[in-house]
Amino acid sequence: MPTLGAVAREWGRIGVVGFGGPPAHIALLRELVVERRRWLGAEQFEDGVAAVNLLPGPASTQLAIFTAWRTRGVAGALVGGLCFIVPGLVLIIALAALFLGDPPDWIRGAGAGAGAAVAAVAVQAGLLLLRPAWSRSAAGARRRFVAYALLGGIAAATLGPWLVAVLAVCGLVEVGWRRAPRSAASLAPFPALLLALSGGTLASLSWVALKVGALSYGGGFVIIPLMQADAVERYGWMTDTEFLNAVALGQVTPGPVVHTVAVVGYAAAGLPGALLAALVAFAPSFAFVLLGAQRFDRFVANRDVRAFFDGAGPAAIGAILGSAIPLTLAVQESWQYGVLGLAALVLFTARRGIVFTLLLAGGIGAVAVLLGAPIA
Repeated sequence: MPTLGAVAREWGRIGVVGFGGPPAHIALLRELVVERRRWLGAEQFEDGVAAVNLLPGPASTQLAIFTAWRTRGVAGALVGGLCFIVPGLVLIIALAALFLGDPPDWIRGAGAGAGAAVAAVAVQAGLLLLRPAWSRSAAGARRRFVAYALLGGIAAATLGPWLVAVLAVCGLVEVGWRRAPRSAASLAPFPALLLALSGGTLASLSWVALKVGALSYGGGFVIIPLMQADAVERYGWMTDTEFLNAVALGQVTPGPVVHTVAVVGYAAAGLPGALLAALVAFAPSFAFVLLGAQRFDRFVANRDVRAFFDGAGPAAIGAILGSAIPLTLAVQESWQYGVLGLAALVLFTARRGIVFTLLLAGGIGAVAVLLGAPIA
């Protein structure tokens, strides 16, 4: 059994070098706990991956907490989870202060360039999730899969903050399809209770962060449509340009993409807002693992749980793809559309990574503004 110091060091290292999103985090965690340190067996690790993929919220963060729990218990889960989260959180809050303050024009141009590429990144993220999810879907359920995905896409493009209700309804419909109505009824009060929360900047920010941390089925990118309408349109904490910058920052910093919520929190209420948003967004991940880790085997095998996420999951994938529409509409300058097109070519034709693409787009934006290109 490793010491807590070893957990802090190893999970902290992944928190520092973990660029590239969930696939990179999963690979780094497996290399650490299975291959290099042999703290877990390969089957234990794969079971953990399967379990966290059924949970709402950031899956790679939950996997980091789960593997730390497996190796060092509750204390390990708390230490490992925090060390995985905090490095990227510190960096993204520092960058938020830079980008949301009064930065020089080249910094604003870099943000505008990277932000313009975000719609292409969203499409790639959705497609990467779509292929394996479709292959796992049973043949008899594929019509419902398409229906849920379409509903999620339409909701992301049009409904904004009500997207979470659509995701929950899709999950409940699938439960009802497979089981007696009692199963759906047992889940129904949960989204209704959450939808009832509102009021005040910090309360509103907490609600937005809770949706991100507790209801973001399908991975980190589904937080984009969950946040955009709230942060830009409903509460006016950010402009479209600032929101695109926030999403880009969440992609180019290490650690989970959910860190983006800290930028929204900073825009809403400064440093306290950033810390509050991060606390509320990540707390469910710790709660899910610490309260349910010993029951993960039964959780993974539960027919109703799987049915719920078989409905909510396709809707979340559709929402990620649908988020490309409002993200594209948020682009304000004509030169940014050129950057968006180039980003799509780099991602889908050259097959380069997300971080490289966003850094390239940011560099182009900085140069464009220095050469006199307009910026909102």
